[in-house]
Amino acid sequence: MSFIESTGRQGTTDYRSPPHTPGPWLALAAGIEDEVAQYFMVSARCGCFMQAARSLNVRATLLRKQLAQLEERLQRSLFSFQGSALTLSRDGQQLHEQLTALAHERKLPVVEQRSIRLAVAESLLHDILGRDLVALLRRNASIRLEIISLDSELALQTISADVVLWLAAGDSPLPGPTFATSEPQHLAQLNYLPHIAKRYSRVTSRPDSVDDLADFMLVQWQHERQIESFRPWNNLVEQRLAGVVTLQSYELMLDMIRCSACIGLLPGYMSRYDRSLVALPGLFSEPMQHQVWLAVNTDSGEEAEVQMLAQLIRNTFAERREWFQS
Repeated sequence: MSFIESTGRQGTTDYRSPPHTPGPWLALAAGIEDEVAQYFMVSARCGCFMQAARSLNVRATLLRKQLAQLEERLQRSLFSFQGSALTLSRDGQQLHEQLTALAHERKLPVVEQRSIRLAVAESLLHDILGRDLVALLRRNASIRLEIISLDSELALQTISADVVLWLAAGDSPLPGPTFATSEPQHLAQLNYLPHIAKRYSRVTSRPDSVDDLADFMLVQWQHERQIESFRPWNNLVEQRLAGVVTLQSYELMLDMIRCSACIGLLPGYMSRYDRSLVALPGLFSEPMQHQVWLAVNTDSGEEAEVQMLAQLIRNTFAERREWFQS
């Protein structure tokens, strides 16, 4: 039996109940498995099989198969489409009322999803993780995720989270989180270079030395002004008497480089993330680097959702390992 109400055409059996007192078939509702009942109730609430599957964190094909078997068992069509909108048929409405009453009688507890907290360096959230986190939420609409953007060393040392992804200079993960974590895992080394938008710089006119930067406006993210490993770039910016823009927003800094002919310090992978930007190697003799570290809170590290989130981050960096070889 299809999810769409039968049309009553020849060769199609119409199992819908008449519009009077509910038939004895509803007595079968008490025997519906809790999982199948939940599939039905969530689909009715969402008005969309795909959204219901996301909310339940199951495959849409599995959800629809279970509901089809439920319709076959009850010999009733439970859903109908009005245009593109999924609604309950008359029998579906009666089943919904019956299951709601049974749920109240059984006093089934409501399981609340604990909020999972992810603390992540702002640049990594924007450039590396953003798209995969969106994909995670599209697959699992029932998860409760709190994302904390780390824009300073102080923020890293004052937060509490289940999963932490941060940047540190040198070979040590310190300074890192102040709460107890698993052993920090090194995910990548980021090499930083000045970048400029291709549209504002022909190959023949791109700067070849620090002195050549005098003809360009420089843009700096405020968070990076005190980072010791960026000292060559920071010294250059501090010496400037004019032609400098300092910003609190990482995303706005990127926009300034893309659209305002500015030069700014960015991770070497940026030209892979944004093809409109090009790196300017060879301007500074000293390397400017950061290391990416991942750690999990020891108090919640065994929870399935926390492990899932940590593994997603590992997979994301593994898939983009070529980004970090420049």
